[in-house]
Order: sequence, then structure tokens, then C-alpha cells
Amino acid sequence: MKTVAIESLTSLGHDLERPECVLCTARGDVYVADWRGGVTRIEPNGCQTLFAGPAPGNRPLKPNGIALRADGSFLVADLNLDTGGIFELRRDGQVRPLLEQVEGTPLPPTNFVLEDSSGRTWVTVSTRRVPRILGCRADCDDGFIVLIDRRGARIVADGLGYTNEVAIDRSGRWLYVNETFARRLSRFSLHESSDLGARETVTEFGHGTFPDGVALDTAGCAWITSIVSNRVIRVSPDGAQQVVLEDCDDDHLSWVEAAFAANALERQHLDRVRSRRLKNISSLAFCGPDLKTAVLGCLQGQTLEVFAVPVAGLPPVHWNY
Repeated sequence: MKTVAIESLTSLGHDLERPECVLCTARGDVYVADWRGGVTRIEPNGCQTLFAGPAPGNRPLKPNGIALRADGSFLVADLNLDTGGIFELRRDGQVRPLLEQVEGTPLPPTNFVLEDSSGRTWVTVSTRRVPRILGCRADCDDGFIVLIDRRGARIVADGLGYTNEVAIDRSGRWLYVNETFARRLSRFSLHESSDLGARETVTEFGHGTFPDGVALDTAGCAWITSIVSNRVIRVSPDGAQQVVLEDCDDDHLSWVEAAFAANALERQHLDRVRSRRLKNISSLAFCGPDLKTAVLGCLQGQTLEVFAVPVAGLPPVHWNY
């Protein structure tokens, strides 16, 4: 697979605010988390609509991961400074809580949410540490995964190294998860009971890679987005890695790596990324009629970046919504 040239990227959208998570549908709509308090839809003709509303208590939502539901509403993982949870956001701006605590404990700032084809909802919390930046350490081991199903909500995996996005493979037998500051892609066997098996390491990442988003393709490979280094890495089922796209400054990356090695990573290291074009990419979704176009969400830009890929992505559960 050829490396994607920065010059070949095209932009989508405008005036977005922290468009961290991106979703695509067969009709050509692109939905993206927006820190103006909700989700922005970008239609094929470029028209944009912001669906937003306050959380209970009239506080603004801080959407990180989002999920599109069959009725057109959204699930939003709330990444507020001191609190989190999963909220349902309707297109008329109505917001209601879906999950604010698990096993008797309030959810910390919440990272990601995924609905699967069986109607289950998967939720990730990166860390319990306060402030949250203290989880951006190599020794972080308190991230967890919550499952909401007919049995209710419960923690099904714990002790993870800054839990980020999750994805379920085509067979429905494996749940993949990025552990950002443990620098690995892991997976769990997914049982018929919806319980998870033991964690398995798919691959570990090295210098400059902090895995955030994950999307799967039809060849069984995982596409990983790395914050800071602006890398897209395709990981084969055997764990082999290929850097498909990269946009980073070597000196800046060395500065971040030195801070990470010293357990001194702070917001300045994550928020001052130097690059030619990409603005701290965080997620990837496949789109287009053949699912051979990739769209990148990011933490710092106001647009999404787009490029062609030679292999189709797996259609997500919401593809035909």
C-alpha cells in the first residue's frame, strides 16, 4: 500500500470545533462531534447543521465519541472537566442521560461510545485519575470498558492503559481497543453472553505513536490514528504495521517523547502539535459508495481531512441509517 502524500488530502467542513469523532453513512452524510455542544451533520452538498442542547443542569455537553442511532438521535460521550456520562441527543436539541454512573460510582469524563449490531452499547473511560492529564502516563492502568445490554450496565474490562476507541470485527467475535498511553492495540474475545475474555495484545507501538481512533477494513486490518504524530497506521491481523500517512515535526515529537519518558506529559505537549497540515488527528471513518475514502477527525482543526484508500472499510452499524 502506498504512503498517502500530504498534498493529496482534501478538506471537508468548516468552522467545526474540536471535531474529535467522525461517522459516515451510505447516503453521504458525515456526522462529527462538535464542542459547541452537540453533533454537526455535513451533507453531500456541503450544507452543515449543528444539533445541540444542554445537559441536565443546563451545563454544555462536551462531546468526544458519538454514535448515530436508528431513530436519528445520537449517543454522546461527555468529556467535561470533572464529570462524564453517556447522553442521548435528539435533533430538536433535547438531551437526556443514558448512563451517568456504573456499579454505584459516577462516570468520570467519558471517552467513547459504540452501538453494535446486537443493540449493545460499549462505553470507554480512559482513566479515573484526577486531573485527567495524570492518566497520560505510561503507568496508567485504570481505564475501563462498560457494557450496556439487557442485563444493565457493568464494567466488563478494567486495568487498561488509557482506554480509547473500540471496534468489533466482522465476525462479531472480537472487541478491539486502543490503549493510548500503554501504546498498544488490544483485543478481547467476545462471548455469546456478551462477557469478554482475557486481554490480548495485537501490536505495540513505538516512538511517536499514541493510538487513539480505530476502524476496521474488509481485509481484517485495523486503521489506527495517532495523536501528536498525526499518523495513520494500518495494522494487519498478525500485528504488522504500515504507516499510511504521517505529518509531524521531528523536534516537536522528541520534546513530547522526553516528557512522556519523564512522566511529565502535560496539556502543552498534546495541544501544541506542529505539522504541515493535520491538526492532531484522533479518529477515522470510511465513507463513499464503495467505502474507499477515509475521513479524519481531529482535536485542533476546524475541518476534516479526506483521502482515498485502496481497500474498503467495513460498513458500520449506522451505515444505512
